[in-house]
Amino acid sequence: MSSTQVTPENIDSILAEHISEVFDDERFRRDSQKFRREGYIKVRELVPDAVFEGLQKEVRDIIAQHEKRIDVHLPETSNSPRYMSTVSASAIIKDGSLIPAVYNSSALRDALSRLAAEAVIDCSWDGEKYAILHQHKKGDTHGWHWGDFSYAIVWIIEAPDLKYGGALQCIPHTDWDKSDPRVMDYILENPIRTYGNVTRDLYFFRTDTTLHRTIPLSEDKTRIILNTTFAAERDLKKNVTHETMGAMFD
Repeated sequence: MSSTQVTPENIDSILAEHISEVFDDERFRRDSQKFRREGYIKVRELVPDAVFEGLQKEVRDIIAQHEKRIDVHLPETSNSPRYMSTVSASAIIKDGSLIPAVYNSSALRDALSRLAAEAVIDCSWDGEKYAILHQHKKGDTHGWHWGDFSYAIVWIIEAPDLKYGGALQCIPHTDWDKSDPRVMDYILENPIRTYGNVTRDLYFFRTDTTLHRTIPLSEDKTRIILNTTFAAERDLKKNVTHETMGAMFD
């Protein structure tokens, strides 16, 4: 599969063939149970090398054209910081082709639905379907926060050695009240799970009920992720507002 030329037109068939080869019913059952317990599971094997390599190149090309620096604190998450450079969904739509094709892959969506044990569907707001986040300065972090929608696949395009920071920290099974986020209460009252991710890792994530952050970088190192956001049927009934996304990408 690594020699296959990946195009937007053939990504879905490549993923379908690959997933059928590496994930059987037992693997889905085991991983689904772990995911529902923790709200996090690595799923690197879902995607063949050729697809991941194509996304890495496209992400870096788009960063070179569109990234902007932000250094903000957001009241909706107890004034936690966002120190990084970002690329918006609109920029990805403008100059990306593989990223939207992977997002729209029915083979990938079906696999995610089996892991979630419910239908995983399109994010209803185009502005949150995809985002690129680039941490590269000492102190850069994506501070404590939740997601507006239920699910995400996070693609680790590049990561530093974990001794320099960038690991993911999570508190699953928590609720986000934007008017009273109580982030410190959750930190004090619950154990924090820490996950190390390296370049070309891929993880499936329950974002709306998992309080999470990245550990700040201790040196000028590079951490780049592509975040692709998905929804569940219950999200269609929510009154979802987008203050945090607006602060990071508008």
